[in-house]
Amino acid sequence: MSIIRREKIFLCGHNGMLGSAIHNELKKKNFKILTIDKKKLDLREKVKVFKWFKKFKPDIVINAAGKVGGIIDNSENSLDYFNDNLSIGINVINASYRYNVKKLINIGSSCIYPKLSKQPIKEKYLLTGELEKTNEAYALAKICCAKLCDFYFKKRKKSFITLMPTNLYGPKDNYDLYSSHVLAALIKKIHIAKKKRKKNVILFGNGKPLREFLYVEDAAKAISMIVKKPFKKSIINLGSSHEISILKLAKLISSVIGYKVNFVFDKKKPNGTPRKLLDSSIIKKMGWRPKIKLRKGIELAYKDFIE
Repeated sequence: MSIIRREKIFLCGHNGMLGSAIHNELKKKNFKILTIDKKKLDLREKVKVFKWFKKFKPDIVINAAGKVGGIIDNSENSLDYFNDNLSIGINVINASYRYNVKKLINIGSSCIYPKLSKQPIKEKYLLTGELEKTNEAYALAKICCAKLCDFYFKKRKKSFITLMPTNLYGPKDNYDLYSSHVLAALIKKIHIAKKKRKKNVILFGNGKPLREFLYVEDAAKAISMIVKKPFKKSIINLGSSHEISILKLAKLISSVIGYKVNFVFDKKKPNGTPRKLLDSSIIKKMGWRPKIKLRKGIELAYKDFIE
């Protein structure tokens, strides 16, 4: 009687917000999940990465590793954002090719599309316009990795794809006000205001930019679903298909937390991209739909923040 070998999935970045959610989803399926702490394997170091792949020979790779952060951190530490994300992505993708990985899911981001892209944003709009300056370094690094996957997909017939999630939030988010993304930052700001009985909370820019948000567990379910599916495209968007202004988001978070404040605009701070709503029709045709509505997701995120 032959024994069916369990496929090995190497999950890079398993301790992060998205990586943790993906890990939880994969555990429900019959995969052998390979993880390693970044202190033991620095994915920026090519020689070590290649040695690890040669030794453990994963069948599938999900690359959720990388340096991520908000507008200010991106702007002030652009060299780190470019070097770290480019090195991690290139090393993981090339090692996957060298050691014959069957499928690679590389995690990109909606923020690497042009600043003034047509809406909703289709995958083919990548590289059709100028990038948003506040996250240009991160975007360029991620674009290089997405294109490398695309070249392997087209030139070597490898099932290497880049998934482009919109703004993610949820358990294990980063709540550091210097480096966090907008939703997590607003949760912390409004929570502090409630605790200290402050009347005002400062918003960057004018509050008008529109953003799309996706609860991280919905994103993880999408990734878990497509692990075994064939692909016809090398870039696939992943979004909720609903957008909200920063000001309305702040008011919604205030409502969830149960503390009313006045929002004051710091117009010296950048707005970022005015709008970036994804066209997620490809992945929806593959059978995925988000389940967690924004208010419910914020309630769950705030509960996690409190804990």
